[in-house]
Amino acid sequence: MASSLTSLAVEHVTTYRYHKPVRFGLHRLMFRPREGHDVQVVEAGLDVNVPARIDWMQDTQSNSVTLVTPQAVAAELKLECHFKIEHHRVNSAQDLPLAPHAQRWPFDYSADERFDLSAMLEPHYPDPDGRLYEWMRPYLSRASRPDTKELLMSMADAIKSGLKYEVRNEEGTQTPDQTLTRGSGSCRDYALLMMEAVRRLGMAGRFVSGYLYDPALDTGANEGVVGAGATHAWLDVYLPGAGWVPFDPTNAVFKGTNLIRVAFARDPKLAAPLTGSWFGNPSDYIGMDVKVSVRRIESQAPARRTTSAANER
Repeated sequence: MASSLTSLAVEHVTTYRYHKPVRFGLHRLMFRPREGHDVQVVEAGLDVNVPARIDWMQDTQSNSVTLVTPQAVAAELKLECHFKIEHHRVNSAQDLPLAPHAQRWPFDYSADERFDLSAMLEPHYPDPDGRLYEWMRPYLSRASRPDTKELLMSMADAIKSGLKYEVRNEEGTQTPDQTLTRGSGSCRDYALLMMEAVRRLGMAGRFVSGYLYDPALDTGANEGVVGAGATHAWLDVYLPGAGWVPFDPTNAVFKGTNLIRVAFARDPKLAAPLTGSWFGNPSDYIGMDVKVSVRRIESQAPARRTTSAANER
């Protein structure tokens, strides 16, 4: 199968600052990409500015999770995640035809599919005032069975064109009701809104966190897609015949060749890039800075895969 190779380097630096040295608890990071037929990780590492114990594990969805336990008090905690990947632009789920019975909505999953997808089929958030169903009305009242992919793309386009995108630095994700009430949201809010709508249409959806590569940034041009150069979020929808297909409502696209997946989850809170704790007076906390760089590098001969972690004990 023919493919073109793109090598990408990602740096994700998070810095916490305090007025005086504080003690830290466990920090949980998700930054190592999910590998597959299209993506291979050739290097992944983490640098911490204080002595720390670093462990690796896999969660229930087989996401790579890095557990960092700082061993010293400090007025600053800096976690520098970095990795390199090789992205093979092979034919992927977006290019595959759907199974004949799933080409138009509604459709049924097989018994085996429903069993495996059960956690991704059930809505997780209530719709107390029916606001989400009102927003979904155009998709529920169609007289004929619409094309499944066109239906999903029209939903993504309605989110992009009908809501105002905003960068939110605070933790957590808005509920679909909050996003529709405010008329605005971040990429993770958009992903959750569409995921909950998809589940109410009887389709399985999962939340995806990761990064977004924008080729325009390599040339010094202005950002061409929303969310590049930062952590990003979108959703996958399971479509028989094609499998998990990515949809990015922030940019109203479903071609995921520039999406670098890190974690899959049934709920956004299970795919947070970084969570952790510290001990001290609330007034000690100054703030947090996050810097993300996603850039293309010259392709090289296949590299030996390595995983490194500085300050590991």
